[in-house]
Amino acid sequence: MTDITIQKLGHHGDGIAPGPIFAPLTLPGERVSGTLDGQRLTDIRIQAPSADRVAPPCRHFKSCGGCRVQHASDDFVAGWKVGIVAEALRAQGIDAEIAGIETSPPRSRRRAGLSARRTKKGALAGFHGRASGTIVEIPDCQLLHPDLLAALPVAEALAMTGGSRKGELDVQATLSDSGLDLAVSGGKPLDRELETALAQLAEQHDLARLTWDGEVMATRRPPSQPFGPARVVPPPGAFLQATREGEAALLAAVQDITRDASRIADLFAGSGTFALPLAQRAEVLAVEGDKAMIRALDRGWREAQGLKKVQAEVRDLFRNPMLRDEFRKIDAVVIDPPRAGAEAQVTELAHSGVPVIAHVSCNPVTFARDAARLIAAGYRMGPVTVVDQFRWSAHVELVAGFRLT
Repeated sequence: MTDITIQKLGHHGDGIAPGPIFAPLTLPGERVSGTLDGQRLTDIRIQAPSADRVAPPCRHFKSCGGCRVQHASDDFVAGWKVGIVAEALRAQGIDAEIAGIETSPPRSRRRAGLSARRTKKGALAGFHGRASGTIVEIPDCQLLHPDLLAALPVAEALAMTGGSRKGELDVQATLSDSGLDLAVSGGKPLDRELETALAQLAEQHDLARLTWDGEVMATRRPPSQPFGPARVVPPPGAFLQATREGEAALLAAVQDITRDASRIADLFAGSGTFALPLAQRAEVLAVEGDKAMIRALDRGWREAQGLKKVQAEVRDLFRNPMLRDEFRKIDAVVIDPPRAGAEAQVTELAHSGVPVIAHVSCNPVTFARDAARLIAAGYRMGPVTVVDQFRWSAHVELVAGFRLT
């Protein structure tokens, strides 16, 4: 047996001791013992627990890989996530003010990627186990919204209907205003018999929409999402903020940062999370590379009442970023890139002369890189708001404003 003392919690949620030695489900300050397998400690026993250790609220925690830090107090997790952001910024030489953290409540996730497969006795659905490919059933999950949990038996039925014994279904489940919206991949090829069976399954389980490998099998009710006063029907499997509470926190910060702007460019606009609420008081240029999402955004705007003009443009901002001269009539920019960031677009933006930028990010490292570039170009960064809508995970989001000095 190896005895170690945990020094810190890594960015992926494992405890780290000198070596380094990685010990899952441990906390800083704890003295633990176990079997050393390379750099990883297994068969861990807690000899001296941390004062921040708590009983996990979910009975599936030890076997399920959906959560990383349910064994830690809420205050500890909040401090850890704020620390991840602060550390990423310090690595770029930025000493930032952290305005606080907005944490979504338990049982609030409105979208999730479920795995499902057939078994000898039927089917099972859930999340993958910790560091394994085994599917763990999660009937009492404390992460998902209760209405989203209803997707579990549907995923099992889908596996029975269209899954193979050798493969898994990937079921992207989203809770919409009109019920469950499921986008399935990895199943059997469609034929007339399977199409009929899937349409019947959608009816039986009262689904709003069911999509199979990109083909819509049934739309019984439009699976709409509210973005401000607009109602948008995103394409199957489209990006959506994980919780309503997290979306509201990000939107409130973006609205505050851009409050004086009369013409706003929303880059990586998706289906309109920010663009449509912002159109209540400003004209918006919404730019997104996905044609289906832009069509959904545009239709939502056209069908809404009381919004200012929204110009929706399909554009790959990675290969074809907006150039600095194109921002001449823009008062503020909202940018919410994927995890890889948007280096080329931020380079143009840094020299655009736009007075105000609201930068939303799901990756503190790429955000810090982008922030350093904007600061070097003469922007002053305001307080950073950390948003934790992936509760008990290692994932963290943030938003900050930049003003040209």
